[in-house]
Formats: sequence, C-alpha cells, structure tokens
Amino acid sequence: MVDSLRPWDCREPLLLFFLLGTLLGVGNGAGQIRYSVLEELDKGSFVGNISKDLGLKPRELAERGVRIISRGKTQFFSLNLGSGSLVTAGRIDREELCAQSARCLVTFNILVENKMKIYGVEVEIIDINDNSPRFRDEELKVKINENAALGTRLVLPFARDPDVGVNSLQSYQLSSNMHFSLDVKSGTDKHKYPELVLDQPLDREKEAVHELLLTAVDGGNPILSGTTHIRVMVLDANDNAPVFTRPEYTVNVPEDIPVGTRLLTLTATDPDEGVNGKLTYSFRNEEDKISETFQLDSSLGEISTLQPLDYEDSSFYLMEVEAQDGGALLASAKVLVTVQDVNDNAPEVILTSLTSSISEDCLPGTVIALFSVHDSDSGENGEISCSIPRNLPFKLEKSVDNYYHLLTTTALDREETADYNITVTVTDRGTPSLSTETHISIKVADINDNPPAFSHTSYSTYIPENNSRGVSIFSVTTQDPDSGENARVIYSLSEDTLQGAPLSSYVSINSDTGVLYALRSFDYEQVRDLQLWVTASDSGNPPLSSNVSLSLFVLDQNDNAPEILYPVLPTDGSTGVELAPRSAEPGYLVTKVVAVDGDSGQNAWLSYRLLKASEPGLFAVGLHTGEVRTARALQDRDALKQTLVVAVQDHGQPPLLATVTLTVAVADSIPDVLADLESIKVPSDPDDSGLTLYLVVALATVSCVFLTFVIVLLALRLKHWHTSHLWQASDSGLAGMPTSHFVGVNDVRAFLQSYSHEVSLTAGSGKSHIIFPQPNYADTLISGESCEKSEPLHLPEPNNANTEEPGVFQVSFLFHEE
Repeated sequence: MVDSLRPWDCREPLLLFFLLGTLLGVGNGAGQIRYSVLEELDKGSFVGNISKDLGLKPRELAERGVRIISRGKTQFFSLNLGSGSLVTAGRIDREELCAQSARCLVTFNILVENKMKIYGVEVEIIDINDNSPRFRDEELKVKINENAALGTRLVLPFARDPDVGVNSLQSYQLSSNMHFSLDVKSGTDKHKYPELVLDQPLDREKEAVHELLLTAVDGGNPILSGTTHIRVMVLDANDNAPVFTRPEYTVNVPEDIPVGTRLLTLTATDPDEGVNGKLTYSFRNEEDKISETFQLDSSLGEISTLQPLDYEDSSFYLMEVEAQDGGALLASAKVLVTVQDVNDNAPEVILTSLTSSISEDCLPGTVIALFSVHDSDSGENGEISCSIPRNLPFKLEKSVDNYYHLLTTTALDREETADYNITVTVTDRGTPSLSTETHISIKVADINDNPPAFSHTSYSTYIPENNSRGVSIFSVTTQDPDSGENARVIYSLSEDTLQGAPLSSYVSINSDTGVLYALRSFDYEQVRDLQLWVTASDSGNPPLSSNVSLSLFVLDQNDNAPEILYPVLPTDGSTGVELAPRSAEPGYLVTKVVAVDGDSGQNAWLSYRLLKASEPGLFAVGLHTGEVRTARALQDRDALKQTLVVAVQDHGQPPLLATVTLTVAVADSIPDVLADLESIKVPSDPDDSGLTLYLVVALATVSCVFLTFVIVLLALRLKHWHTSHLWQASDSGLAGMPTSHFVGVNDVRAFLQSYSHEVSLTAGSGKSHIIFPQPNYADTLISGESCEKSEPLHLPEPNNANTEEPGVFQVSFLFHEE
C-alpha cells in the first residue's frame, strides 16, 4: 500500500511545465484575451499583463477609464492600475465554480471608456490537488449469502473527488484478506465503480463478519486518498438476487413541469418468495442535490419531483437506484433525467455607458450609448434580436460579445425635437417569444443656429408732437427658437443723424424689452417723421442678429396760431389805410386779409370773420377767402375813416386765432383825401393859434413832395421793368406756373389774389401817413423775398417833424416793389 501511494515522479515535470505554460500563454485573437491561473491563489495574485495586451501604458488605464464589466454578481478579478496587471480579487475555488467540468473558464469584458471599446477576456482556472477522494459513509455494511457462488460481485460505494484530470480519483485499493478481491469498472459517466468479488467460499459458522478497508487514491502531487470501512455480513442462503428490467433508464422532461410530477417508474423482479422476494427501492450514493430535487417511492419505484427544475441550473441529473430483497441481495440501475429548456427567461439589457446630452450639431455616426444583451435560455430560446423604432434618427450597430452601439444617423435639430425617449426592444426566438424594453432618454443640447425673428417685416407708429420726454412710443418683439443665452435678445438702434444731431438724442430703446422711448419733445413743424433701424441680436457665441425698419410719424397738434401776412403792419406802429371810393357798389373788393398757419390739416384750416366795425353793416369779410368787400353802397354820410377788426381762426382743438385792424379811407381819389383832411376840424384852443399856418405849409410841402414822388415812381417803374425781364430769364423754371401772388412762411405757402388801389391815407396820434397799396400784380409771381421788401417808404421828414405842435402832419408813402 505504501508503494501504491508513492508520488508519480514521471508526471511532476510534465505537470509543472503545463502549469507554467498556461500561466504565461495568453491568446489574443478576434478581440479575445486569454489567461490561465491556478485556483486557490491569494487575493491580488498576478494573472496577466492587461495593459500590454490592450496596447496601453499602465498609467493610461485610469486616464482612459478602463474597467471590468461582468454579468455575474461575484467579481473574481480586478485591475491593478499601478502596475497595469490583472490580479485575483479573492481566493477562487475551481470545484465550487465549475464542479467537475473538463475546463473551467471565467469570462468577462474590459471596457475602455473613452473609446467605448469592449475586449473579451477568458481566464482558465487550473485545478490543483486540493481535494482528497471521499466516501459518503465512513462505514458500510454489506450482506452476502453464505452459499454465494465464487465470483459473486458485491457493489461497493464509490468515492468522489471534486478535482479533475490527474488530480481526480484514479484507483481503489482493498485491504488484504482471504475471501475477497477488488475489481474496478468504468461506467458510461466515466466514474470508477469498485466491486467486491468473492474468491473463496464463505462459511458463516467460521467467520460471520469480514472487516475490510477500501481506499480511494487520486493522481495528484502529493497523492491524496480516502477510506471507508466495509463490514461484510454473511447471511443465510438466499440464492436469487433482484434484477431490473433495464440496466439504465432515461427520461426527458421540460423544466416547467409542476412539482410532484411523476417522472418514471423503475421495475425489478426477484423469483424468491417471501421476505427474500420482497424488494425495496432506494437511491444509492445519492448526492444532496438529488435527494433535495427528487423523491423515490421505496415500494413502487416511482421517481417524482420535490422542487421545480431549472435548465439554467442543471441540464441533466444522473442517479443510481438499487433494489434489495429481504435476503440482502440487491441490484442497481442507472437513471438519467434530462431537463429540456423552455423559454422562461426574458432577455436582459445592461446599459454600460450612456451620453445623456448630445449637441444638435453632432455628426452622423456619433455614439450615444453602449449596452449589452443576454438571455439565460439556450438554443432558439436564447437567440436575441435587438431593435429601436424606425422613425428616429438613430440606429443600432452590433459590437463584440452581444454588445450594441446606439448611433446617430442624421443631423439633429433641437428646435424640432428637444429630447428623445428611445425604446430599445430585445426579443428572443422562443415560442412564445419573450421581450424586454429599455428606455434611453437623450436630450439635445442647443447651439446658436437661429437669429431672432421680428413678427413683421417693417413697423410704423405715430407720436403726437409736444410729447413728454421719456414717454413710451412703441414696442418691438422677436422670437428666437433657441434656448438659454442663445435666445436672450438684445435690442439696439442703428447709428444715424437727423438734422445734424445723432438719432440717439431723439429716441432710445430698452435693450431687454424692445420698448422705444422719446428722449425729447417733438415739433411737427421741425420733424415730421423718423426712419429707424432696429437691430435684435441674441447672446449666443457667435451672436446672430436681424434688422427691421421702423417709421415714426409725428402727429400735428394745434400749437401754432394763424399768422397774418397781409396787411403788414408798418414798423413805426401806425395802421395802414385802405382806400374805398364812394362810388363803390355793394360787393366791391376793398382789400384781402392773408394769413397762414404753421400747423397742418384741420389745424391749418383758416376761417375769417369781422370781429368789430366802426360802421356795422358797411363791410363784410369772406369766411374762407378773407376778402373785405362792401356790403352796401357808400353814402355821403358815411365817415371818412372806417376801422375794421378782422379775426382769423383755425379749426384746431382748441382753436387759435389772430386779429388785424384795418383802416379804410372812404374817398374817390387822393386829392379828395387831401380835401377831406383840410376839412377836418380841430378843437379850438387858444394855444393852437398857429395850427392853420402850419397846415397850409404842410399841404404845400405835400404837393411838392407828391410831384417829386411821381417822378421817382416813374423812374423806379422803368428800372423794375428792366430788372423783371432779367429775373424772368434766369428763373425760367417758374414760367409754367399760374400767375398769382405767392407768399411762403415757415414752409407754409399761400397764394394771394391781386388788388388795385390808388392811394390810402391814414391819420392818427398827431401824424398822418399816405400809403400806396400794392398795385395790381395779376400777372406777376411775388416770392417770399419780395414780400419781405414790402415795407413803408418814409420820405425825409422836415426838421420840425418831431415837434408835437397841433396842425403839423407827417406824411409818408408806402409802396410795394413790383
């Protein structure tokens, strides 16, 4: 026995060479990295140089976000970021992990985060001889009839060794005895089953009990073994052993059968009678898992389930059933229960990496998410298809090891769709198929790709003149479909000038609200409209802007009273005199009051009326023309001097008016005027005795001056005729205009009708003025300049003109240049 337990020297170098080779051999093909490591190594033991196999330096592992991704709950390995090595995360028990599988592989994936790249890693766990063969029972009783024939075989309990390969159970050894020998058979499951063979006849009277020691030996280094004591009980004669109808029973059952379902019934026969022919069924060398999962009826041989079956936990169960009669003879049969997979597991989706926000200007093909799919079922039940809705600008692209990338297919537009809820549907091919839905939310980040847009292509508004400073004029609004700073709009006015002043001194705009304010009070007579350009710029980078025109019209108010152009008051404060012959018929045109108004529209619509007259009913004024005409025929009893007050009023609200005082002399000619002046009686006063003498001298002087005036007037007429021909030649552009009197004041123009008078005489305040009104200019266009020249012409006054003596008259002549 000592020799049989000696280490196998020839295997030691081969085993050591194999272990070293598997530790150093790393395959990397088709994206798969392979390592080998011994089981039961301490935590942190070296497995492989992962940084080298990934083509990275150790310090790049942390920078690139390299990490292990595993579907299992237990992490067997970890990364040493300092050395770039793959190390064990704890002690690994191969037998616990893979049972007695020929190869024990642990697979997982390594993710390079910044590249979103997956590498498959496969680590083979190499078995070491850390388990000795073990029998279920330390002592076993075996019964045999004393008349058993030579060569009778008794089935002995077999040992179990969780190790695999050379470290597993290799042989059995039986302690030396005179009656029995050991024979080992290999079953279809590759287990070694020991049998006790009777070599010498038994004699119960000589030896009723035989004590044997059965040893199980493995092939590890060092060799490990296990023993069990066998007590052979020699029984009285029972010459027939039970026999099963079949040496091996097989049954296929789906994994979803109910608990308590009968799987099969085993049948054995024994031709003996009585106790020796009554059979009892039992599991032989059953594992705990078998006894927990199945139940065997000892009388009927029926096998049924105690708990649900799970194909993913175990795809088959191998057990041994023995039938023993009352005489201790027994037979055994093997039972193989094969579990068939059903589609009872829905696919799983594991989201590995996700970008929650993506810019709307990202290029097609940008990776948004990385996820893996898995189905625990097998065959078609475990085949998976992955899909997303077709109406989205995304697609799925399969990577390695059931990993998928979610990518963009077209350009995104946040203004059209700000966020996406993507439903990833994973469906297997089972019947019926099972599916799982996973929702991925993606927000589209805004870029500044939309300028502010005005609601109209142009704007116009009105403001009354004389407005208050700072009053709100108008408000412009824009729409920017962007968000955040890209949609925050700033308003401004373009730089320009108006009447030499910058536009910013007239109006301003609130940069945040777009409200325009007046910075000054507008005057319609100076500024009637403003043309503005409003610019709206967003706060993006770079900013976008748009422009719109704004027309601001100033509305007129009645803030200007009518201005009387004719008659023009003399500069010395005297009142002009209009001449009306005594032979004038009713409706005779005496004069015309001409006025203008700086306002416009209804505010400049003028009406005339006679406000006061010294002789009521003698004269009338045209309501709209301002013409002063006789209302009746003049009579001798009518006074020489008639005073009229004419009012000119506009139609504004409230209306404004202006008045002018007219003096009308009633006489047929200038001599008549002079004669009438001589007949004027002055009050008698003792102190005024020299008045008559002065009057005579004055009249003589007037006659002389009149003759001189006629001569000068003829000369001036000739000069004016020559000048007018030159002026008409230079201003030929006016030749086509209608002939009329034209006066312009403050850009307001009026056309005057023509009148013909001989002379007018005024007297008052101790002074007398002879004024020659305008001659008939029916065919002459008088400009504003000629109106400005219409001033009284004062003749040189005598030395005593400033004396205030009674009877002294100051005579002046007013004429208008033609």
